[in-house]
Amino acid sequence: MRPTFEIDAMRTIVVGTELGSFARAAVQLGRSQSAVSMQLKRLEEQAGRPLFRRSGRNLVPTEAGDALLAYARRIVELHDEAATTLGSTAAAASIRMGLPQDFFDDVMPEAISNFSRQRVGVHVEVRAGRNYALEEEVNAGHLDMALAFFRHGRPGPGDLLVSLPMFWFAGKNFAKSAAASPNGIPLVLFDHPCLFRQSALHALDGKGVRWRLALTTPSLPGVWGALRFGHGVSIRTAHRVPAGIRDVGAELRLPRLPLIDLRMVTRSGLSPAASELRDTLESVVRKRVAKSN
Repeated sequence: MRPTFEIDAMRTIVVGTELGSFARAAVQLGRSQSAVSMQLKRLEEQAGRPLFRRSGRNLVPTEAGDALLAYARRIVELHDEAATTLGSTAAAASIRMGLPQDFFDDVMPEAISNFSRQRVGVHVEVRAGRNYALEEEVNAGHLDMALAFFRHGRPGPGDLLVSLPMFWFAGKNFAKSAAASPNGIPLVLFDHPCLFRQSALHALDGKGVRWRLALTTPSLPGVWGALRFGHGVSIRTAHRVPAGIRDVGAELRLPRLPLIDLRMVTRSGLSPAASELRDTLESVVRKRVAKSN
């Protein structure tokens, strides 16, 4: 006979994995640790193979556990969405969305606002991330959808939304003489890996332009802040460039930069609510991001 997985047990493995601890999951779900252990044991008996292995003090999914976890997220999401639609007091469905930091000030809040008017009571979890990490999170089933940058013109996952030009930016008080320093042009960039960073270094090296790293950071506000205080030059698209930052490519005779593609990556089997959020997000991106470029 085929196993019949219990929804409570499925919820337990989803919550335990997201919290990184089944002990914390027990507290959040209002169960004893022994009850949670019995749920995991029962799931493994039904699956006929180990679903988790111990890593230090924690349990991490096996290959079979990862497969079941991906289905568990979808099952719990659809269960809670159905319960919410029918007026149950069950927790609202949750949709997980990832975005680069570039879109947190305008695209994200507008998309969520528009979506919430269509789907009242649906919880949306938003994560900022780097391109490589966002794609991996979608592939692993940890995110339902993500906007991410990819190299222009190359086959990539998901749907191409827009191809954007990149520009060289610096603060309005950046001294032209600093770019002519024998040590090379000072660069303010994301730390590795980063497509913008790779594009900048490839363009400079291709034209034999000397450069040095003046500051590296994983924070986009950190990049803009460093530029504003004249700390160096960076590259980005023209979307939401802060006041006090200007395009200095022509002034400094810097090499032309390629386009960069913005794609929508989604996991398979989206719920109806997640599909609506994807469509809403895509609409806002096409309106705001394409217009700014």
